[in-house]
Amino acid sequence: MHIREYQESDLAALRAIHAAQGFDYQLPDLRNPLFVTKLVLADDAAPSVVVAQHAAPLQQPQQGTQDPVERSSRDTVGTTPSGSIIGAALLRLTADAYLLLDPRAGTPRERWRWLLALHAAAERDAWQRGLEDVHAWLPPPIASKFGKRIARLGWLRDDAWTPYCKKLTEGK
Repeated sequence: MHIREYQESDLAALRAIHAAQGFDYQLPDLRNPLFVTKLVLADDAAPSVVVAQHAAPLQQPQQGTQDPVERSSRDTVGTTPSGSIIGAALLRLTADAYLLLDPRAGTPRERWRWLLALHAAAERDAWQRGLEDVHAWLPPPIASKFGKRIARLGWLRDDAWTPYCKKLTEGK
C-alpha cells in the first residue's frame, strides 16, 4: 500500500467508493482548484515511484492496539485486487468568517449598517477569489440573537453534520 497524488484516472474508483459509503452528498468536482490536497491510498503489488510529495508514511497500529473499526477496515483492505484504490483524502479550501466591529462605536442601527457593508464587500471578495463557502462559528453568548440576524443575510445553520476541527502543528 502507498499514498500518492490523485490522478484523473482514479475518478471512477473514487466514485464507486463514494457510492458504497452511502452518504447523502454528491462527490465534488475534483477538478475544482479549491481542492488543494488530493491523496489516494492504493493497494499496489509494487509501490509506485510517484509517491505523494508531502504524504506521511502509512503507519500501522501496533498489534492489539487498534479498535474494531480500524481492524475491520484493514482486513477489508487485504481483499482488494492489486493496483486498486482503497481510499482518498481530499481537502478543499473554505473560509472562516471573523467579524470585528467595535461595540462602543455608533448606535445599534449604525453598527448593523456597517455590518451589512462589510458583509457585502467580504462576500464579493471571497467569490472573486474563487471561494465557494464561508463558515461562521458564533460564540455562545451571541449565537441565538446574532444567528437569527445573519440567517436573514442568507447564512444557513447546519446541524445535520457534526463538525470537528483538526489543529495542525509543524512536523506532524
